[in-house]
Amino acid sequence: MKAVVTVIGKDRVGIIYDVSKILAESDINIINISQTIMDGYFTMIMITEIDNSTKNISEIKDIFDKFSKNSNLDVKVQHEDIFNSMHKI
Repeated sequence: MKAVVTVIGKDRVGIIYDVSKILAESDINIINISQTIMDGYFTMIMITEIDNSTKNISEIKDIFDKFSKNSNLDVKVQHEDIFNSMHKI
C-alpha cells in the first residue's frame, strides 16, 4: 500500500532529514520525492510504500501530528487512494 506524505512550512535546515528519519524508523520506504522552496516556504510531497511498516497508517498519522505541532510544519499522511480521489478533477 502506498501513502502520500505532504509537508509545508517555513524553510529551515533539516526538514527532509526529520521527516525521512521518522519514516525510516517506521520501516517506510520513500518511492518518490519532490520538494521546492517558494519565497521562503518549504513544500514537499513524498510517495511512500508502507506495506512493510512496523506501524499502521493511523499510528503514522499520529506520529506526524505530534511532529507537526513541535516543528511548526504542516505534515499530512494520506492513503494513496484518498489522495487521488481528493485531487481528481
